[in-house]
Amino acid sequence: MNGAHDLGGMHGFGNVNPEQNEPVFHEEWEKRVLGLFVPVSAAGPFCVDEFRARIERMGATNYLSTSYYEHWLHAFETLAVEKGVVTKEELKAGKSFTPRGESMPPVLAKDVPYISSHGSSARIDKAITPKFKAGNLVMVNNNHPEHHTRCPRYARDKLGSIEKDNGVFVFPDTAAHGQGDSPQHCYSVRFDAQELWGSEASEKDSVYIDLWDDYLTLA
Repeated sequence: MNGAHDLGGMHGFGNVNPEQNEPVFHEEWEKRVLGLFVPVSAAGPFCVDEFRARIERMGATNYLSTSYYEHWLHAFETLAVEKGVVTKEELKAGKSFTPRGESMPPVLAKDVPYISSHGSSARIDKAITPKFKAGNLVMVNNNHPEHHTRCPRYARDKLGSIEKDNGVFVFPDTAAHGQGDSPQHCYSVRFDAQELWGSEASEKDSVYIDLWDDYLTLA
């Protein structure tokens, strides 16, 4: 999906001015949003690709005028309704109207530090023949899907080389929309900076991007 979230290579956003002594959270409610993420994601009503896809569908105006944790909150609220965890009316009221019982296993407080520090993996232990190997020259497919993708716009139709096969992983483009894991290999692909950014970029610089089988074609 070509949206405001895919900022790589775009101009016009001004200087990046780091905030001196920036706090971890700017508002108290942001702590609660982060606190929601660990138990809800661990319980499994949605995957991280679904989460990202809902943020991408906010629209450019909303996305660019809201903060990081507002993006997260939007994704939580959208997915909670889509997955039947709450209704729109309950979300608006801030309370449940209909007891649903235990729809997903609880996450215990004692387990949260481990979950927070280790996270979860999208790696799949499955023997699948890779389409490419280290050293192969590849072209990134010049596709512009309207759905979620992890292939950045600035890398499309660019020439790179396979640096490393990272193994088999869930394919984000399908997982984000409930179309299955579609497991395939994900590679670290090296691009010369000038290939991506033109002759004004340093000839000494490289960019490494993790890209899946379906994003690539042998050059």
